[in-house]
Amino acid sequence: GADIIDIGGETTRPGAAQPIDEAEELKRVIPIIQAVAKATDVPISIDTRHASVASAAIQAGACIVNDVSGFRFDPGMRDVLVSHRPVAVAMHMRGTPADMQQHTDYQHLLGSVICETLPAVLDVIDAGLPKSRVWLDPGIGFAKTPEQSLALIRDVDKLAALGFPVLVGPSRKSFIGAVLNRRNPTERVFGTAAAVTAAVLKGARVIRVHDVFEMLDVIKVAAAISEAALTEGRN
Repeated sequence: GADIIDIGGETTRPGAAQPIDEAEELKRVIPIIQAVAKATDVPISIDTRHASVASAAIQAGACIVNDVSGFRFDPGMRDVLVSHRPVAVAMHMRGTPADMQQHTDYQHLLGSVICETLPAVLDVIDAGLPKSRVWLDPGIGFAKTPEQSLALIRDVDKLAALGFPVLVGPSRKSFIGAVLNRRNPTERVFGTAAAVTAAVLKGARVIRVHDVFEMLDVIKVAAAISEAALTEGRN
């Protein structure tokens, strides 16, 4: 039931070890992208911070670039996005995967997320990538405390008001574990369902999850409730 398959070769979760080199990342992802592209027409997303990996992935069959650094890690990413014009996802993150959780001091959380994400986004748009092909991701759990992650889901509608589709990735994350006292990520499915519902009701257009079969039902019902509310409002 997935509408997009997101493929990545480098873990960037909080506390991740040293990054792998681009050659290893290419070795991990390109054969998989090629195989998936032959097996299905479902759009493929490449989850990478590296311009060379994004370019090779697009040539192999990907049509979405999901950059956790918000186009800021690799200066060459702008040229790749402008040249190939994929859908480009700019996620908010501070620091590196190894130290991001040391950078959770925000005077104004949502304002900081917007102000720290938009400059690189607008630069790419000014260089030629259509705004309609850019999505924003507030970076749930990336340089965010559990409380901050919850607050960002609550404020998805305010982020969406900027005019970009919003992608939210709450699946199995530690903020859910903190709320439920569940250390095992596989025990956070129902908590994920609650976060997914809230994100959809607040206007998220794309939801990134592990448990696709279960979350598809959650999304369909949440979207139906949201549409019913909009219809009632119009009447």
